[in-house]
Amino acid sequence: MSRDTVVLGAGMVGVSIAWHLARRGHSVLLVDRRPPGRETSYGNGGLIQREAVRPYTFPRQMGKLLSSIPNRRVDIRYQMSGMFEFAAPLFGYWRCSAPRQYERIIREYASLIELSTQEHAPMIEAAGAGELIGKEGWLEVHRSQAELDLRRHEAEDSARRFGVTHEMLDGAALARKEPALKSGLAGAVHWTNSWSVADPGALVAAYADSFVQLGGEFLQASVQELSQSGAGWRIVTDRGCHEASNLVVALGPWAADWLDELGYRLPAFVKRGYHMHYGKAEGQGLNHWLADADVGYILAPMRAGIRLTTGAELARLDAPPAYGQLAAAERKARELFPGLGERLEAEPWKGARPCLSDMKPVIGPAPRHQGLWLAFGHGHQGFTMGPVTGRLVAEMMEGEPTAIDVAPFRADRF
Repeated sequence: MSRDTVVLGAGMVGVSIAWHLARRGHSVLLVDRRPPGRETSYGNGGLIQREAVRPYTFPRQMGKLLSSIPNRRVDIRYQMSGMFEFAAPLFGYWRCSAPRQYERIIREYASLIELSTQEHAPMIEAAGAGELIGKEGWLEVHRSQAELDLRRHEAEDSARRFGVTHEMLDGAALARKEPALKSGLAGAVHWTNSWSVADPGALVAAYADSFVQLGGEFLQASVQELSQSGAGWRIVTDRGCHEASNLVVALGPWAADWLDELGYRLPAFVKRGYHMHYGKAEGQGLNHWLADADVGYILAPMRAGIRLTTGAELARLDAPPAYGQLAAAERKARELFPGLGERLEAEPWKGARPCLSDMKPVIGPAPRHQGLWLAFGHGHQGFTMGPVTGRLVAEMMEGEPTAIDVAPFRADRF
């Protein structure tokens, strides 16, 4: 059966694109090998990060670079095979993290983040998923007063330039908000216009259900081949062949491999991550999502338990898991929050974030193939930026003015 559009990838980005297109009356088939929201989108920290106007940079301070070499940090680890495989895009990442380039990237990246909660809101309402959302913000906890003071200046700049709201907490104010944390912390930044999500996978699944109610169709199948067919596209899966006028590749960390077969060599790499759910000691709990910012992990009181998520691991997508990073984060988390209970699962979850050298996603038409649209490379913020990406792709496909300038996200910028 011929479709107007086939969207590959049922994470937050792909589901959001499919939803926006279906709402506009397009005939849309959404394809993924797993149910919606069960891959990368499932495993994140569960935050819609309105404050995240500054993407994560490659470390440029000599002290941090040297401290990373022993490979024992919580926020960043590496496997040598991944460092070799991604050497070129990682070098580009390092170059783009230089102050002059980074300042330009912040302005462009922030244009997506500024619309994040605004674009999630109608999808949450349509999906009837309001019970999953908390609007109390989250806490960026600091052990070091110097680091807290640095973030105070950045928070004030983000408020002035990008409309980010926050409250600065000293150690006593933090203790009142989170009495179960250890004493003696410097304080926290309370990011007040970001939202928490009690079950990230369930939110994506709810959006996907809303997409189906709008007339869309979901197919759980593995893609085997992509090719142009006349003026459109032919998609071969293990559950049959499908044709469409438009093909959207929103395959997250797997997108680069498929695009490589079509002749696109984008500077892509992955940052892997791990999580585990924990119980809590009786009478002790967390009132907010929080990050132990000077160490590099998140504690999130979700439906499934308190989720601990690690920082980034630079490794090949298919490399064996290395659980030392999670174990190190757990030790630090028990120090910060003594009420952290036992592990609730036999094995940690492992996933990968799709990244590009300049820290910005690709959103828009492919340069050399009619009817091919790209939407991937959102790094740490695909969950946050999925709905605005969906809106932009739908606007571009219909030839409408876009909500923001999309030139910084063009695929041919490389």
